[in-house]
Amino acid sequence: KFQDSMGEAAHPVYNPATQELVGMVPEMTDPEFDKVVQDSETAFQDWKDVPISQRQRVMLEFQRLIREHTDDLAYWISVENGKTLADARGDVFRGLEMVESACFMAPQLLGDSMQGLSSTVDCVSYREPLGVTAGICPFN
Repeated sequence: KFQDSMGEAAHPVYNPATQELVGMVPEMTDPEFDKVVQDSETAFQDWKDVPISQRQRVMLEFQRLIREHTDDLAYWISVENGKTLADARGDVFRGLEMVESACFMAPQLLGDSMQGLSSTVDCVSYREPLGVTAGICPFN
């Protein structure tokens, strides 16, 4: 769910190719950040119980939407980063490849069972969701 920030500070976004102001990005407040983390943890409590096949369908739909909106996504990457459209389309494609990989991870997420490791030892592994995580992806 998209929600407007209550923060007063905002940062300009310029098209580096033209120096045109293309938008303002609000600075998130500490209470807003805390709410995002709490909402994510709450959502995780439901998501962790969703069967892998249903999670896979969510990612397949995400894949479909990326394909459907490739030109729009590439346009905005171009505007915000000053890239050529061809280069921006390549960025969208690389992102799509990551989503495609996630779509086919379902079998690996099911865990594993190995019988007869020795005469009295079997091994069973379970894969369990860890929870909310974050990543900082630098652009260079």
